Amino acid sequence: MTRPLRVVAVSGGLQRLSKAAVLAEYLLRLVGDKIQCEQHLIELGQLAPQLAGAVGRAQLPDSVEQELAAVEQADVLVVATPVYRGSYTGLFKHFFDFIDQDALIDTPVLLAATGGSERHALMIDHQLRPLFAFFQARTLPLGVYATDKDYVEHRLQNEALIQRAGLAVERALPLFQLAPRTRSMAAEEAIAAC
Repeated sequence: MTRPLRVVAVSGGLQRLSKAAVLAEYLLRLVGDKIQCEQHLIELGQLAPQLAGAVGRAQLPDSVEQELAAVEQADVLVVATPVYRGSYTGLFKHFFDFIDQDALIDTPVLLAATGGSERHALMIDHQLRPLFAFFQARTLPLGVYATDKDYVEHRLQNEALIQRAGLAVERALPLFQLAPRTRSMAAEEAIAAC
């Protein structure tokens, strides 16, 4: 019997009930509706006090280390960040600076962002995609970008956005279903090399 996929979402939002967290949770639910999976959401705003001032991974408390390990062991990653000055938040980058550079090789990553207007929509391709290319992750071709007007009372309400999110997950399913096998083969190769 195959274990369920480990799907981890990271929200770069700095506040509780951030639009990025709402979007990340929505995407997690869509994935969970399609395939059996274990889901975990990391809200970086909640970790900010524990991340501040750390320049090396050894300086981080266990609670942050557990979240880093969750990302490194994920079969599928969903990332969502607010756009801040044309890019992802500094906290988002600081968190991923601690991720082992080989941990996300071939991991499917669904990219998402939130912003005040449509003018920042290309941030997904110009900022997020290159960051995860560094990790040699498999960024999925269809990103999801939401603006302030897409939300009503902390819920996604824009039908076009909801359809795009569904399409992004639908197109990603073949890669998601390969993820555990890919991870298992990589683990077996690592053990064989010892």
